[in-house]
Amino acid sequence: MQTRKKYIFLTFLASWLLLFFFGGDQLRRFAFFSGRKAEARRNWPHWTDRSFLKSFADHEELQSDGDASLPSPRERRAERLSVYKNSGCRMETCFDFSRCEKNGFKVFTYPRERDQPLSESYSKILTSIERSRYYTPNPAEACLFILSIDTLDRDHLSGQYVRNVDEKIRGFPLWNGGRNHLIFNLYSGTWPNYTEDLGFDIGQAILAKASFYTENFRPGFDISIPLFSKDHPQRGGERGWLYQDSVPPKKKYLLVFKGKRYLTGIGSGTRNALHHIHNGKDIVSLTTCKHGKDWEKHKDTRCDKDNVDYENLRGVPPQAACIPVLLSDGWELPFAEAIDWSKAAVVGNERLLLQIPSAVRCIHPERVLAFQQQTQFLWDAYFSSVDKIVHTTLEIIKDRLLPHRSRSRLLWNTLPGGLLALPDFSTHLGDFPFYYLQHGSSPSEKFTAFIQAVSPAGSLSQPILRLIQAVSGSQYCTQILVLWSCEKPPPPSGKWPQTTVPLTVIQGRGKLSDRFFPYTAIQTDAVLSLDEHTSLSTSEVDFAFGVWRSFPERIVGFPTRSHFWDPEQRRWGYTSKWTNEISIVLTTAAFYHRYYHSLFTEFLPAGLRELVDGLANCEDILMNVLVAAVTKLPPIKVTQRKQHKETVPQQVKGTAGTAGGRRFSQQQDCLNQLADWFGYMPLVSSQLRLDPVLFKDQVSVLRKKYPRLEKP
Repeated sequence: MQTRKKYIFLTFLASWLLLFFFGGDQLRRFAFFSGRKAEARRNWPHWTDRSFLKSFADHEELQSDGDASLPSPRERRAERLSVYKNSGCRMETCFDFSRCEKNGFKVFTYPRERDQPLSESYSKILTSIERSRYYTPNPAEACLFILSIDTLDRDHLSGQYVRNVDEKIRGFPLWNGGRNHLIFNLYSGTWPNYTEDLGFDIGQAILAKASFYTENFRPGFDISIPLFSKDHPQRGGERGWLYQDSVPPKKKYLLVFKGKRYLTGIGSGTRNALHHIHNGKDIVSLTTCKHGKDWEKHKDTRCDKDNVDYENLRGVPPQAACIPVLLSDGWELPFAEAIDWSKAAVVGNERLLLQIPSAVRCIHPERVLAFQQQTQFLWDAYFSSVDKIVHTTLEIIKDRLLPHRSRSRLLWNTLPGGLLALPDFSTHLGDFPFYYLQHGSSPSEKFTAFIQAVSPAGSLSQPILRLIQAVSGSQYCTQILVLWSCEKPPPPSGKWPQTTVPLTVIQGRGKLSDRFFPYTAIQTDAVLSLDEHTSLSTSEVDFAFGVWRSFPERIVGFPTRSHFWDPEQRRWGYTSKWTNEISIVLTTAAFYHRYYHSLFTEFLPAGLRELVDGLANCEDILMNVLVAAVTKLPPIKVTQRKQHKETVPQQVKGTAGTAGGRRFSQQQDCLNQLADWFGYMPLVSSQLRLDPVLFKDQVSVLRKKYPRLEKP
């Protein structure tokens, strides 16, 4: 009997041991054991050195689940489904590609209604589209449609909130459930949660939105855009404050934040935590509690001091060569489909805020300079004006239509940027004048001579025939194209001089802009643009071509002009005086890359080309302005054997009534109209002139490569 009891006791003991060994986690959840754990939880955290260690959070803050006013994940999901009923939209399912096949990528803006108010920002967006090369006034030609209803501010407490949008858009015959429509939005929802409810059903429309939450973002369909103020410039915009070769100086501040500190609602947690890394020395956080009408009801003990510091210290503009440090969990970055933000910004996690200072301090100075240069490039290329923001949005959509001819990420993230690298011209880096170093290649070793003729040729003594003979003598010339812009037909082939290279006559349309049309006959990288009255020798042509191959992105040539600011007239002036500075090389004798023909014809809107056709010698100025706007570099002047007599009169009184004076006045008008269209003056001045080695040195002629350049 005792043996039986003994075995029963051992069996019971072994069962309890096995139960505790394999099922201990479940037993600890019983109410019997919960009291001690609850007591331990109330006493956590318990630091032995809490008198020395500063606490960054109160005990109640650690135990709470966050702001009770914020919606739960289930509520956010339900709200998202109610707002984005077509959350599964993609270009393949919610966009009609057939509308873009016949007439290309054209954009139509709805007619503006007189009684419909427009904010200043939305008016700038519509203006950017209507003055661009994408715009069409005919809806039958359109691929994309833009509403005339202001949808930027969808905060129903705002004075710019437009009501009854649903009823209005349903009455538009072109709406078609939002298909092929693009909607712009900067603000959505209202304080404190700022939900992304736009107040109307966007249907199958593409949404270009600022501060886009990733849960609502439809990849490959929607576009995240930057948030900009009503004071953001329409075009041009302020240039970045950093030059490419600048060495990053040791600045006073390492990290700076200036903005509103939301006391409650979305974003309040991270912004309220910024004061933990503020040290008042090299890390400064400037916040204000003044947000909303009832901010004083929620103010804390830090608000008064924060408001004073916020008003006394200036913030940092985005063009100031500062590197963005992004704590943006769950937010889609602007133009992230095209822009590689890892090369321009430090992206961190909101939960690891306290690690940001040490992480930033570890960045090497060379890497800091690379970040700064990239931020300045992105600012200049995509963010500095409303025009660039809108055009970037449209070009991203255009790339989706033809993926096989879209821009690569390299084109979007290297100079001069995606807006200036036209995929219709090429998607191969080696075909552009900007990427020879990155691609490890060089321009072609041949050039095409392109001569514009405006008067009939009758004898071999005329300058155009002598010019053809001189150019064809160059070992680098592969063909000669003559643009015949005369009313009379060109001479028969027997009248033209015999050359060692092919000579082709192209019939022009009688427009000045014809000389920059992208003719398919031009197959070489280099184009030597000439006027029929130009006088050049073969040596001059060979030397200038050698210089151009070292600077293929610039205009390299002979006759020059310069621009200046006239403070009395408060306008730009144009002069042909021989000075130490030049900013324009006339295309009557200049080398440049053939890609600029495509930019001139396809990138610039038709209005600028019409301006060129109506003003004398304006095409020279426009081509120089275009190349300077793309490269941010001046043209290059090379030495000339003969100094040509100046035919354009100087800017003096008493010449207004002459033909030359009228032409000169037109050139100045052209320059100022171009500066107004670009929003700034793109031309860059230079004091550089390139001569051959040993040019005019007192050495033997046999040692000189271009001795004929020194002959009178």
